[in-house]
Amino acid sequence: MKKNLTYSEAILEGFKYLLDNYPEVFVIGQGLWSPWYVGNSMKDLDKLYGKERIIDTPVSENAVTGAAVGASLCGSKPIVVHPRMDFLLYAMDPIINQAAKWSYMFGGQSNPQLTVRSIVNRGGEQGAQHSQLLHSLFAHIPGLRVVMPFSVKDARDLLISSVLCKDPVIYIDDRWLYDQVDTISDVEIKDLEDQSPKKIIDGNEITIIASGFSTKLAKNAIDKLSIKNKNSIELFDLRVISPIKYDSIVKSILKTKRFMVVDGGWKTCGLASEIISSIVERIDPSSLLSKPVNVSLKECPAPSSGLLEENYYLSENNLVDLINRELENNN
Repeated sequence: MKKNLTYSEAILEGFKYLLDNYPEVFVIGQGLWSPWYVGNSMKDLDKLYGKERIIDTPVSENAVTGAAVGASLCGSKPIVVHPRMDFLLYAMDPIINQAAKWSYMFGGQSNPQLTVRSIVNRGGEQGAQHSQLLHSLFAHIPGLRVVMPFSVKDARDLLISSVLCKDPVIYIDDRWLYDQVDTISDVEIKDLEDQSPKKIIDGNEITIIASGFSTKLAKNAIDKLSIKNKNSIELFDLRVISPIKYDSIVKSILKTKRFMVVDGGWKTCGLASEIISSIVERIDPSSLLSKPVNVSLKECPAPSSGLLEENYYLSENNLVDLINRELENNN
């Protein structure tokens, strides 16, 4: 049966599916009993499933995440919710030194089936300590899988896949996507290991690669292009940023011979830089008609001024200009 859902409602449906079907699943984190702290993405879960499975905790990111890692090693499938990615930094030891390493150190005999849901909050003059997208940092760590859903359907289905995966997963959702609406079918169980980038738009002159909110930004920018240029773009949504399966992307770039990577993080050691490097390692650079384009944030912390934010964050119009310039310069 098909349903009309927002992105945040799809996340809520994913939680309900997991809690209904897997008694070993529980959720732990800050503000989970609040009607507003995590939007409506967890609305009334404590009332439906009880406060012993939806556990609202004191502000102690390190302790909460460490407890969840321990529970995962004892057979549970915990979901830790960090309502701001910025403060996930307090939990780096249990995530990077414990969860990511455990299976390797013990020869695969014990797997921490832990999912860390980390929410990105940006804009609104929140400033440098409340606006960070740190996906590249976690994608750097062997042993972690990192998921960034763009579509309403993926927001639900990849949450379920993350929790059912034997490996620890960082699941990153972005509040800038919460109002996105789509009609989606019933839950489709997907093995996270099998997930690949998805082609959103067909084209033949330039390949654009993005993830999360950056995919939405790129899609909206393409919608604003002239008919001629609009039909020139091939757009891929990464969906899973660690590990990335490059086969379909490389095939597209060999066809279009140009590519651009759009990312909401910083350029230095960032996701866009990694993708460009990985693609150039897989193809003969001389087959490209132009050098790759890296579209990332300016190399500075987020400002607190609304006027400065307008210049700091990439906009649809910025991206329209960049795409048009790339196409015009190479025709």
